[in-house]
Amino acid sequence: MGGMRSLEAEEADAASFRALVEEHSRMVFRLAWRMTGNVEDAEDVVQETFLKAHRGYESFDARARFGTWIYRIAVNCSIDVLRRRRSHGVTPRRADEEKIDPVEAIPSSEPVPEQRAFAGEIGRSVASALSRLSERERAAFVLRHLEGMPIEGIADVLKIGPNAVKQTVFRAVQKLRRELAPIGSVS
Repeated sequence: MGGMRSLEAEEADAASFRALVEEHSRMVFRLAWRMTGNVEDAEDVVQETFLKAHRGYESFDARARFGTWIYRIAVNCSIDVLRRRRSHGVTPRRADEEKIDPVEAIPSSEPVPEQRAFAGEIGRSVASALSRLSERERAAFVLRHLEGMPIEGIADVLKIGPNAVKQTVFRAVQKLRRELAPIGSVS
């Protein structure tokens, strides 16, 4: 009877997992969207992340570090999507680009079409620049500069040392600066 789990224990684990999914699903979606660049792929990543987490949940011990564990799964699922795109020569779908316009979210007394067009161009340039980073560079950059994660947390998620994280983030920033330099020179 030692190997059998009680029904109560299984139900408690299921309830605990549901609560963790509810607590972390927005963060996973935000990370996935920032990594993949579009809503459809981000939704797929969220689904795959929690499916993998559910499969591995019974063996997961450090419940206090669930956030790091789920970030790691989400980053890996996002990287899988990016690699599949590259191997199939697929460019990222940007169907959501028109729906999520950062300029529209900013209150303004008078909308200026030129500003809106320029912001759309910047968004496309940033998305394009991010797509030129390696998967690890993109993950490190997103985690550090868009998610605000500390170096040690990124090291845990990516399973690399803190110095490697710093170098990866630095390389990503340098590449992005080179890619985006023409935008900064527009007068």
